Amino acid sequence: MLVGQLSPMTSVRLTIVGVDAPLHEAAVSFLKPGIGLVVACRGNGLAAGVLSKSDLVRHMAAAGGGLANVSALMSSPFFSCTPDDDLHAIWETMSARSLQNVPVLDTGARPVGVLDIRDAMKALFEQEELQEKLLANYIAGIGYQ
Repeated sequence: MLVGQLSPMTSVRLTIVGVDAPLHEAAVSFLKPGIGLVVACRGNGLAAGVLSKSDLVRHMAAAGGGLANVSALMSSPFFSCTPDDDLHAIWETMSARSLQNVPVLDTGARPVGVLDIRDAMKALFEQEELQEKLLANYIAGIGYQ
């Protein structure tokens, strides 16, 4: 299964802010349900970094909410994937690095979605259930249905 097969889920999780946007703008983005990562882009639309809820909370706790812009807190370089990447391989990397969200970038480094680890796990689990059902049908002599 490829990451791109989850594009209906990944595209709705995509939130983009400019690298020079105030942190308040990024914070407001996190108020939307299901948003755990904001992709920071340059004026040309290319991804430059990512900002997580955790990054924002750490800043607020340490700096007392001092003014800053997204570029001051964003992580760069960052791990990303493409729609053509194998979902299982990306899930393994996310698990190994303790990442909850990963930006999905097209071949030109433009963001097209954000993959949530829960969505990846659900899709992989459903794929395994289907394989198990097909195998059981084959063994029972029903064949593939």
